[in-house]
Amino acid sequence: MPMIDVYAVEGTFPDRAALAVDLASAVMRIEEVPVIPMFRENTAAFVHELPPDSLRNVAGDGAHVRVQVLTNAGALDRDKQLAVVRELTDIVAAATGDPGLAARTWVLLTEAAPGGWGLAGHANTNEELVLAARAEIARLS
Repeated sequence: MPMIDVYAVEGTFPDRAALAVDLASAVMRIEEVPVIPMFRENTAAFVHELPPDSLRNVAGDGAHVRVQVLTNAGALDRDKQLAVVRELTDIVAAATGDPGLAARTWVLLTEAAPGGWGLAGHANTNEELVLAARAEIARLS
């Protein structure tokens, strides 16, 4: 159940809601998790707009986007890491209408430590998340 945070200056994305859904959907699909409420309702993206003067590179350019994806440990093998970075970069650039933004989009992949993944008031280990997903699948079947 990844949490995705996107940071860009105000006005970068004309439709932040669509961007959030597209990013969350892509990560969920790439992770190959079951399409159950537990994952659909808790895989989310947050789009953070920054004041125009709050982002600059060394050359003074502020046309950059930072995407941070937090997953449970081991959720993304190397092929999935590559797919997430490529697809999220493409989604971000398409959402702005500026294909060149792909070269200025940073994607950070972060793994939560076991027990460092809280949902519904409980700090879950990977094993607990798997058991909860299996229980929901059994309940839905």
